[in-house]
This record gives sequence, C-alpha cells and structure tokens, in this order.
Amino acid sequence: MFGYVTVNKDELKVKDYERYRGYYCGLCHTLKRLYGATGRITLSYDMTFLVIFLTGLYESMPDDEFKRCVPHLTKKHRVLANEFSEYAADMNILLTYNNLKDDWIDDRKLYGAAGAAALKRKYNKACKKYDRQAEAVNTYMQELIKCEKERDYNLDRASGLTGRMLAEIFVYDEDVWAEDVRAMAFYLGKFIYIMDAYEDVYKDKKTGNYNPLMPLVEDADFEGKCESILTMMAADCSKAFERLPIIYDAEILRNILYSGIWTRFEAVKAKRQEKEAEETKTE
Repeated sequence: MFGYVTVNKDELKVKDYERYRGYYCGLCHTLKRLYGATGRITLSYDMTFLVIFLTGLYESMPDDEFKRCVPHLTKKHRVLANEFSEYAADMNILLTYNNLKDDWIDDRKLYGAAGAAALKRKYNKACKKYDRQAEAVNTYMQELIKCEKERDYNLDRASGLTGRMLAEIFVYDEDVWAEDVRAMAFYLGKFIYIMDAYEDVYKDKKTGNYNPLMPLVEDADFEGKCESILTMMAADCSKAFERLPIIYDAEILRNILYSGIWTRFEAVKAKRQEKEAEETKTE
C-alpha cells in the first residue's frame, strides 16, 4: 500500500535532492546494520520521509559520510544517518511485515507468506522496542481485515484506520509536538490509503476485491471527485505540518507534501486519459 510519499525530483534543487538521496542511503545502511540483508529489502521512500521529518523537528544533525555498498561498488555515495534512521528502520520492519501478511491474507500471494516468515524474528525484535507503535499496527491490521470482510464502503472509516496507525508511527515522543504530528500523519495516512484505492479501483472492479471507492467508480466525474477528496486530505496534512517549527530540510519536506505525494496521482490520471483517448479513436 505504501510508496506514495516521495519527492518530485523535477521541482527540487540539486543540493536538496542530493541530501534526500543521502537520507535514503542512510536508512538503507541502517537497515543493513540492524537487520541484515533481508532488512535492507524493506527500504521505502515513506520511511525516508519519516527520517527527514523527525530530523527537522528535533534538529538532530545527521552524520554526513561517503560510503560504498553493493549497489554502489565503484563510487562512494553520500550517507546521512542519525537516531531517527534507526527508528525509521524499526518502523519499516513493522509495516513491511504486516503488509506482507496482508498480501497473503487478501490474495494468497506466496511472496507475502514467504516474506513475512523471513521477517518474523526481526518483526518481534522491533515490537519489543516499540510496543505502542506495534500495537497500533496490529490494531490497524485487525480492523482493516474486519472492514474488508464487512464490505464497508465508508471511506472515512477505511482511510481513518491507516491515518490512526500512521499517526502513532510518526509520534516519536509524547511531547509538546505530539498533537500536531499526529494530525499531520493522520491525514497523510488517509491520503495514502485513498490514493492506493484510486490507483487500484479498476483492477479491483475486475477481480471483485474490496475497494471503498467502488460506489463512486461509475460516476461521470469519478476522477474529479477523487482529486477533491485527496486535495482535502493533503491540505489538512499540510496545515498541521506548518504548525510545527521545522526549518532544517523544510524545502525537502514541503516538496514531498505539496508536490511529491501527487506524482503517482498525476501519472495514473494521465495514463487513464491516454487510454480513454485511444478507445475513443477506435470507436
């Protein structure tokens, strides 16, 4: 379900993109150090955003190094990492394990069962370190399965489950900033869930899989309605973000929240319009 929280490279300064890649590589190295090669496979752009966000919020300057690794054997690359890289690595394991389990439960995908089995011990390790976050992810999975079985098309309920789960993932500490962090992550989680449903809706219509957007898919203005819903979620997310005192790497974070999270939507929308135009020509 995840993979939507990334930068819009075309609208980011070169120096900021290099820093973004540094955080991404820092998370990759941290996953390898904490969880081995299997852990590195779980690397995601979503948790890279979490590292940058928490680094900016708590102004914890990362170690800035140049290293080699398997994907970069011939040339050293920039690696930015700190304690939040470790936190995001743990959250990455929690989320990936449950996503793999969900793939097995929903679609009986063998890679889901195999992947979850491979991460089981690493998942248990992360759970012991962060029981609040682990409980939030487990509750999310149970409630999501229930929602799907009931075929509940209440979009607020379905997307809200992801929102509440992500809110607990993003709250690193119960401090003065926790309320606004929860609000930002809640709406970001809703955006992610609805975006995922939007991207999969026609595939789910064919397969009969649950999708909360199914009641809207036959509407003449389906695309417009989805865009309006996503815009509201993104706006509420950004409002909460702007209440936080983040200066460090703020340009990267704003690029993601105001532009990057929309890149997949624009790509999917353009592809559908192109397909519709081709079908119109052949009629």
